Amino acid sequence: MQPVQAPYPATRHRRARTTAALRALTQEVTLSPSDFIWPIFVTEGEGVMEPVPSMPGVVRRSVDMVAEAAREARSLGIPAICLFPYTPMERRTADCAEAWNPDNLSNRATRAIKDAAPEIAVMTDVALDPYNIDGQDGFVRDGYVVNDETVDALVKQALSQAAAGADIIGPSDMMDGRIGALRAALEAEGHANVALLSYSAKYASAFYGPFRDAVGASGALKGDKATYQMNPANSDEALRLVARDLAEGADMVMVKPGMPYLDICRRVKDAFGTPTFAYQVSGEYAMLAGAAENGWIDGDRTMMESLMAFKRAGCDGVLTYFAPRAARLLNG
Repeated sequence: MQPVQAPYPATRHRRARTTAALRALTQEVTLSPSDFIWPIFVTEGEGVMEPVPSMPGVVRRSVDMVAEAAREARSLGIPAICLFPYTPMERRTADCAEAWNPDNLSNRATRAIKDAAPEIAVMTDVALDPYNIDGQDGFVRDGYVVNDETVDALVKQALSQAAAGADIIGPSDMMDGRIGALRAALEAEGHANVALLSYSAKYASAFYGPFRDAVGASGALKGDKATYQMNPANSDEALRLVARDLAEGADMVMVKPGMPYLDICRRVKDAFGTPTFAYQVSGEYAMLAGAAENGWIDGDRTMMESLMAFKRAGCDGVLTYFAPRAARLLNG
């Protein structure tokens, strides 16, 4: 007698995909405008909205237009803006003194955002490359980017940004020991509540090209950044760097670039359970935006799919140039 067999298959995974309602009920991760930090480029002038040719849809904004962007972010539910200055060449020097000028572009933009939309968190970039005649993130001595002298300068830069009203300091320089030095200085100067979002795992990547165009660093850069940014072949090293930065006082950590390093995002989140962010960098953005502009891909769908990938990989949020466009779609 033949044994009675259960109908095949007993488990049909497609049942949960049958309707939009079922798909919504079984969706594992969600995306919200509150997941975004919007990177904005700041330039001199008034009423300026200057397109960045290598980043379709992205512009450099004058300080007054940054304030308008802050109001837009508030209306869209985007909680934070990250500022990157396009410093005029005449203000780029070997001593990088413009980095801690109380009235530099970044600090003026911070104050403008706080006046226009005080609810928006302002994140600032701590690195010397926008101010360095050599285009490097630190001081160059005999062809080498020196560490400890650079950290002293980064402390001055961060204190200037905190005094201007920054909520989040983002050290993107990758110098050893800078998180501990920044945390100690912020505490000592009465900025105990200013958060540190450390670019702990920042790779020496080829995906940064359009960003360097946007901040005017491409022509200034002498040499590469391989002596202080991470080797793209390394994964375990990222965990050691995150562990060090958390021990030194980082509140949140960053993986940069984003999509090519989703494995690093997942490892960091699984290992530490700390607030983990990724930066969907300029090269990633340019590939998607450029392909969409040429009609090769569906721009909105690929944008949202790429952003969801960060959440699926364990990220708590993402820096993305798509922030306002994605927020508008999510808000319906």
